[in-house]
Amino acid sequence: MHPRNLLPALEGALTDTPVVFLAGARQTGKSTLVQGLGRGSDYRTFDDLNTLAAAQADPVGFIHSLGHTAILDEIQRIPELLLPIKASVDRDRRPGRFILTGSANVLALPKVAESLAGRMEVLTLWPLAQAERAAAQPGFVDACFQGHPEHLKVPAMERNDLLERIAVGGYPEVVARTSSGARTRWFNAYLQTLLQRDVRDLSAIEGLALLPRLLSLVAARTGSPMNVADLGRTLGLSQVTLRRYLILFETLFLLVQLPPWFENLGKRLAKTPKVYFNDPGLLLHLLGADPEGLHHSPALGPIVESFAVMELIKTAPWSRAQPSLFHLRTSAGTEVDIVLEDRSRRMVGVEVKASQTVGAADFNGLRMMKTLVGDRFCCGVVLYSGKEVLPFGPGLWALPLQALWGEA
Repeated sequence: MHPRNLLPALEGALTDTPVVFLAGARQTGKSTLVQGLGRGSDYRTFDDLNTLAAAQADPVGFIHSLGHTAILDEIQRIPELLLPIKASVDRDRRPGRFILTGSANVLALPKVAESLAGRMEVLTLWPLAQAERAAAQPGFVDACFQGHPEHLKVPAMERNDLLERIAVGGYPEVVARTSSGARTRWFNAYLQTLLQRDVRDLSAIEGLALLPRLLSLVAARTGSPMNVADLGRTLGLSQVTLRRYLILFETLFLLVQLPPWFENLGKRLAKTPKVYFNDPGLLLHLLGADPEGLHHSPALGPIVESFAVMELIKTAPWSRAQPSLFHLRTSAGTEVDIVLEDRSRRMVGVEVKASQTVGAADFNGLRMMKTLVGDRFCCGVVLYSGKEVLPFGPGLWALPLQALWGEA
């Protein structure tokens, strides 16, 4: 049982909000987390067909039958319960009455967002971050916004061990398995369940047989601006249909969009989002890459970049800065992999390199960003698979990748 750094936010939400929705992909540990709260709540899971049938037959009566507090697991399977929950909460606004979990974003379903507006707080549980695997409190984001990432306590790690961590990813069940064969079998079963049941539950779409190929094609384009027209031609799908499929994968928390940073500062910047998978282990599986030979894989760069993006997506909400994440790319092709911007519009740039060495040219994008945003620039970091913390000019640093879970 790994400690989850989302727990304080979950416990805090339960003290002041009637409904808390814990969202996230299947098998990220949502049920384990909420059942471990020790609240003595009624627990119902809609993966149980008898419970699902009872709730479908009488949604209002089902909600009335629950105790003072209740945990309703996999709520996306029966969105008909949300209006009875709203009615119950409107009669009794005590905080912490309902904990909902879902492997799909119910806010993307029609009329759900408005039905619980002002009554529900939403939290997202991703696969394990490296800080959670190491039982650490990551300080990377705040150290960067303070302009001193060099002060982080960076864990000592050999490159082979780092790549092994990246290859395993963060799904708790996968982390617990000791062989690559066992992990492959788990991912095969996971994707089969997801595509054959959860997709069908959420959307009556045609062409389910195309979805595994679509996921593999998106995996091959990880870290690049998503060209929907090109992807549609490859699969023989219209852009409308393809966008619908991609939104569905986002709804299931499999895909994450990293939007472009854009501001009218006299430069034309690209406006196409990048798409990443929620877990580097899943990405490696979809690419068919050999975990043992990851060092020499042509996919190493995109896999390492995806790893860093997801580590920051997971840990940014735990920081004091709580920044939003973007990517930056000019029309001339100069880019910064990750841009973090806080509510005060202060900014940090992060470049990701899979190599063990780093040079001045690796900072070209960060220097461009520094010139572009001026005093708002806090610092720029190139993350790489070497061991040293190295200065490359005022506010520019090279740090080992494991600085992402380094403590202050």
